[in-house]
Amino acid sequence: MVPTDWTPHRREDGEVLGWIRPEGEDWVPVDLFGRELTAPGEWLDAESVLEEHGIGWLADRWVLERGDLPPLAVRVVEVTTERIVVKTDDFGAIDVPAEAIVLEWPVPDRLRPQSAEDRPVAPWD
Repeated sequence: MVPTDWTPHRREDGEVLGWIRPEGEDWVPVDLFGRELTAPGEWLDAESVLEEHGIGWLADRWVLERGDLPPLAVRVVEVTTERIVVKTDDFGAIDVPAEAIVLEWPVPDRLRPQSAEDRPVAPWD
């Protein structure tokens, strides 16, 4: 649940890009995952950070860490302030069932963008 003192920041079409939360006399931009994007600063700077961050990053490839198991390749399919739903990445295969995985909000650190060094496994591996 989003704290009541967080202010939603919307783009021109009304889509929420994130929130701006108070910290003392400063402001912190928070993305749709509930993660802080920068250190505290001016309100207008927080707005600019959210505008630049946008929402396109949600379509990127993601990795879900699974403890002792190899990381799993996933895609984000739903983001609300109650949960994040990812599905196992099927890598374009039409005959592979995708598994939905529900994560709490704010999203845990074990969900992260895929890096060039990552070799996440497919759901059938």
